[in-house]
Amino acid sequence: ESDFDGKRLRKSVMRKTVDYNSSIVAMLEARLWQRDERDRPTLQPDICYASEVMPPQMYPDNPINAVVTKFVRTSTNKQKCPVFALAWTPEGRRLVTGASSGEFTLWNGLTFNFETILKAHESSVRSMLWSHNDQWMVTADTAGIVKYWQTNMNNVKHFQAHKDPVRGLSFSPWDLKLATCSDDGTVRIWDFLRCKEERVLRGHGADVKCVAWHPSKSLLASGSKDNQQPIKLWDPRTGTPLAKLHAHKSTVMDLKWNPNGNWLCSASRDHLLKLFDVRNLGTEMQVFRGHKREASTIAWHPQHEGLFASGGSDGSILFWHVGNDKEVGNIDTAHDGIIWDLAWHPLGHILASGSNDHTTKFWTRNRPGDKMRDRYNLNTLPPGVLADDSMDIDDIPLTGMGPDDKIQEATSDGAAETIPGLDFDAAQFERFIKKTPYAKPIPKNFQAAW
Repeated sequence: ESDFDGKRLRKSVMRKTVDYNSSIVAMLEARLWQRDERDRPTLQPDICYASEVMPPQMYPDNPINAVVTKFVRTSTNKQKCPVFALAWTPEGRRLVTGASSGEFTLWNGLTFNFETILKAHESSVRSMLWSHNDQWMVTADTAGIVKYWQTNMNNVKHFQAHKDPVRGLSFSPWDLKLATCSDDGTVRIWDFLRCKEERVLRGHGADVKCVAWHPSKSLLASGSKDNQQPIKLWDPRTGTPLAKLHAHKSTVMDLKWNPNGNWLCSASRDHLLKLFDVRNLGTEMQVFRGHKREASTIAWHPQHEGLFASGGSDGSILFWHVGNDKEVGNIDTAHDGIIWDLAWHPLGHILASGSNDHTTKFWTRNRPGDKMRDRYNLNTLPPGVLADDSMDIDDIPLTGMGPDDKIQEATSDGAAETIPGLDFDAAQFERFIKKTPYAKPIPKNFQAAW
């Protein structure tokens, strides 16, 4: 009989981590003498420079530095269910996810491992939002119930906001009012502290899928399933509609104001993302085409004004920069199902994505010198770049530089002599030739029709 006390030692594993502490300290030191990009040492594409990478806010001139296509980790609950909502805690230490089981899961922001789980709602959590003052988290579910949570995940209040599922939440700039939208076709304005309904905004002819309060003004935008008026702008003080944007031919899945207060971005089931300038609503400022299926969610980068990420129903994540027609980065097979929500870390170096395939995934920046040979990045490499590490150009032996090059003795049988180092043998290079699979030729009649 061994005196086993019931505790088994867990096998120690090396956890993947994205530790930003050292780069934050380096940033605090560097900002004393770095005026702008002129004083900043240039990062070279070599792994030796990985330790000199700074947080995204140190690269205001280089937003592409914050395109996060490097896969870090997949986090999955024991009870597998779709992840509908994500929210980083204001200081970025944890990620809170809301699932269709009604549970909150807290994941560590450094090592991405499971921290705790709590039963929050009786039905699916559909929306999750932190207030601007970082004191309150508000969540809503498919039963129409809205709940208030403190930073320690203590539930202090809940009330019935709608009879149908609540699809979106948004705080006013000073956190005094809360806007909710629902499948009942209405947007409602609530007094946040008294939980009292103040206005009901009716006008959409179908489910309202998203709502977004302007970051500094008394202006509300809502997007719906209604094809006649997919996007509407409201005055929340009087409840009157101010403008209609006939921008999309299908359901508007997400709307987000840029923190600069001028740009409104929308994602729709017609595969398009559209950017509007509130100072000129007559025309679209830009149309982003790139999603092969419906666009489902948008997230503006917290540090770079023009950069944002979008998720699609085919599980792809695309990165866009205002002014660029094409995407500046993409992860085609990020998930196996529709991406319901995207959330940037407050520092902007990590993106979290929640999907219908029951997983939460974390993405970060590629290090300098990263060969980007993983399955998420292969489609972003330019043509001609080798796809397999075993076929690295460094491994190809240079003729005449091998260790066993010896001057051959003259043979007595009179065979032709070769110059040392120039005896080229094509057989040893065959393994470096990229093998391409056989592709059937496109039929002529299909090509003509296309």
